[in-house]
Amino acid sequence: MEETVIRGHKARGLVQVYTGNGKGKTTAAFGQALRAVGQGFRVCVIQFMKGRKYGEFLAAERCLPNLTIHLSGLDSFVMRDNPEPVDIELARRGLAMAREAISSGNYDMVILDEINVAVDFKLIPRDEVIDVIRNKPVAVDLILTGRYAAPEIIALADTVSEVREIKHHYSAGIKDRAGIEY
Repeated sequence: MEETVIRGHKARGLVQVYTGNGKGKTTAAFGQALRAVGQGFRVCVIQFMKGRKYGEFLAAERCLPNLTIHLSGLDSFVMRDNPEPVDIELARRGLAMAREAISSGNYDMVILDEINVAVDFKLIPRDEVIDVIRNKPVAVDLILTGRYAAPEIIALADTVSEVREIKHHYSAGIKDRAGIEY
C-alpha cells in the first residue's frame, strides 16, 4: 500500500485486531480512539451486538465531539447457534454503516467493535468483512475487536493482540458494574 499524507505526516492506515478470551479488547480499542482523538483525528466506532449506551458511549456524547459511536445490536445476548433474525439484520446494518464510515472521508479511524464475534456467530459473512479490510482507503486506520477472530482476518492485519484471561472477577461471583464492564 502506498503512503498518504495525513495532517502533514506520511502515513498508511493500519489494520489492528484485538481478540482473545480475556477482558479488555473493547477497552484497548477505545484507548486507541482516545489517543487518536487527542491528536485531532476523527474516529467512528460501530459496536456490533451491543444496544446499551456503555460508559464510553456516554463519555463520547458528553466530551468527545470527534468520537462518533453507533450501536448495532440489542441490549441482550445473541444465541450463537440460533440468532434471532433481528440480530442478523442489525449486524448487517452495522456492516453497511462501517462501509459508509470507512469510505466517506469523514473519519481517520474506524473501530468495528465485536465484529469478530458477529462473524463467528454468522450474523455477517466473513468474506464481506475481508472485502471491507481489503478495500479500505489507504489512509484509514481500521480496528476490529472481539473473540474468535478468523484466521483470514488475522492474516490481513498489521497488528494483532490476543487478550488472554488469567483470572476474572466473575469466577469469584463478583457481578458486573458501571465503570468496569459498562
